Amino acid sequence: MYPSVLIVDDEPSILQSLSGILSDEGFETITAANGYEALQRISAESPDLVLLDIWMPGIDGIETLKEIKKDHPWTQVIIITGHGTIDTAVQATKLGAYDFIEKPLSIEKVIVAINNALNFRKLSEEIIYLRKKTIEKHSISGQSDLIKSLKMKIEAAAPTDSWVLIRGENGTGKELVARTIHQLSVRADQTMIDVSCAAIPEEAIESELFGHEKGAFPSASSKKRGKFELANKSTIFFDEIADMSLKTQSKILRTLQEGKFQRVGGQREIIIDVRVIATTNKNMEEEIAEGRFREDLFYRLNVIPIEVPPLRDRIEDLFILVNSFLAETADYNRTKPKQMAPDAIELLKQYQWPGNVRELKNLVERLSIMAEKDTIEALDLPEPYNQFKLKTDSYFNHQLLNIDNLKEARKVFEKEFIKHSLLKNENNIRKTADAIGIDRSSLHKKIKKLGLN
Repeated sequence: MYPSVLIVDDEPSILQSLSGILSDEGFETITAANGYEALQRISAESPDLVLLDIWMPGIDGIETLKEIKKDHPWTQVIIITGHGTIDTAVQATKLGAYDFIEKPLSIEKVIVAINNALNFRKLSEEIIYLRKKTIEKHSISGQSDLIKSLKMKIEAAAPTDSWVLIRGENGTGKELVARTIHQLSVRADQTMIDVSCAAIPEEAIESELFGHEKGAFPSASSKKRGKFELANKSTIFFDEIADMSLKTQSKILRTLQEGKFQRVGGQREIIIDVRVIATTNKNMEEEIAEGRFREDLFYRLNVIPIEVPPLRDRIEDLFILVNSFLAETADYNRTKPKQMAPDAIELLKQYQWPGNVRELKNLVERLSIMAEKDTIEALDLPEPYNQFKLKTDSYFNHQLLNIDNLKEARKVFEKEFIKHSLLKNENNIRKTADAIGIDRSSLHKKIKKLGLN
């Protein structure tokens, strides 16, 4: 499919000549004699690019450009201008025109400008696509009431520049929430700068945060920009901020209050504009009461508090999460996605998940790789996730092997075997009978005889 170009000019000779030349160059061409007609053509045919003359009767090029950018912001516009209208052309570029070309027109310049504008449009579309994919990657999975509430808070907080404190247990997805907020913010075109508060040694924290000048200390062989400087016009993300020492907290508070700092060994003040997002897995009120966290820094950070619920409190989301992780693992390993049987899902729902979503993700990835079949069954679940397996193993270890009578042992085994088969097949009599190799009437009799109904 060839790119389409709309040529807008009130001179028929220009419309005819440009249309012929661009057609010879492989473009599909559309023409319009004035601004009104141009807007109608754009709405009807959605051209890839518009060559727009400045001086036209009716609405001129500037007004036409404004209407184009209002209703079709991704359509590229190149202004055609006569002598003495350069100031107007500059104004047009400020309004969103990609470029301007002076009359008399040079065909070489026109072709180059068109190709550059189309390449710019393609690049813009790719950036939008990648940003969309990034947002999807960082989206919060789940449909529980708690997650719906969390998503509403994220959507409300993201477009603002207010600071956010995200609280929750380890593995709940606090970092994911932070990245989602950044990706939905007006600062999304800048990289979010991470500060892992627990990972940076105390003796290196000043250099990491504020940077240093060459020669500031023996190992400073060159100038270094710190995290705050790198985060200017973007977001700085303090992961587990309660792990910072009181000394570091004090320096951070001063920098955030004043919006400026000096590199280690430097004299020049560096002005910054940063948005702050922080996470913690600790009870901040207790940390403040015990003197481990500055109260003034807490209130500075806690403008918008967001609580990320543990997995055990939103266990209804487990099915969605499992399928998401199965698809993600398959995509990463370039394999066919596996499924998880309903009875396996039910067993996972009974687990308390101390490691939260992170623990579930690791388990699903492991099962997706290690399970031989396309469907992960309840029997594939390892301890401690398979409570039935735990109980069965314990029973066999402590009771079954202590039975002296073979007939009684067979009866006990048969009962446990049928109980497990029913669980595996969701209590479906036909499926269970087919699976263990007996007819349905025989299975009904055994269930009644063994007291399993």
